[in-house]
Amino acid sequence: MAILKFRIYLEEDDAVYRDIVIRHTQNFQELHFAILKSYEFDSKHKATFFRSNDHWQRGREISFERYDKPYVVEPLLMQDVTLGSEIRDTNQKFVYEYDFEKHWLFLVELINVSKEESSKTIYPSVSRTEGIGPQQYGTKSLLGDKFADIEEKYDLAEAAEGFGTEGEDGDGDKDPDEVGPEESQEEEF
Repeated sequence: MAILKFRIYLEEDDAVYRDIVIRHTQNFQELHFAILKSYEFDSKHKATFFRSNDHWQRGREISFERYDKPYVVEPLLMQDVTLGSEIRDTNQKFVYEYDFEKHWLFLVELINVSKEESSKTIYPSVSRTEGIGPQQYGTKSLLGDKFADIEEKYDLAEAAEGFGTEGEDGDGDKDPDEVGPEESQEEEF
């Protein structure tokens, strides 16, 4: 059984990509869900693949479902089309569009075909992650959900105005002109 390795680039930044390994007998719908999972996107929006050439021009559409939009040719459906049936050459390319309103575009390129299947791998599987992926809805810090834990641990809300309570326990009673021996600013030679 052939194992296909696809590299899925973010269209705007080819330094951000995910490598996904998948059996040639699996369908485009399984690849679709694997891409979404690898970029931590939900699966609430419309999606479609397009066959492509070396210049990333869109060809025949392989859609999640038939959408209410004009088609030049009826789309193939992801659940009905196996990946192996659409591989024409060893560097086959597809354009993947997710969320037709936000227009998330991914470039999908076949980078390896192997006959060796790993018994430890559940296909499809992400074999490599490079770069920090985009956030599907707006922006999120690099800390993500961990920020709430940090905020709680250090109680960042308490010092929100920029002033703490440091020095209010009587430490500030010294006259600034009085300097004790431990605070002497003279250097000894």
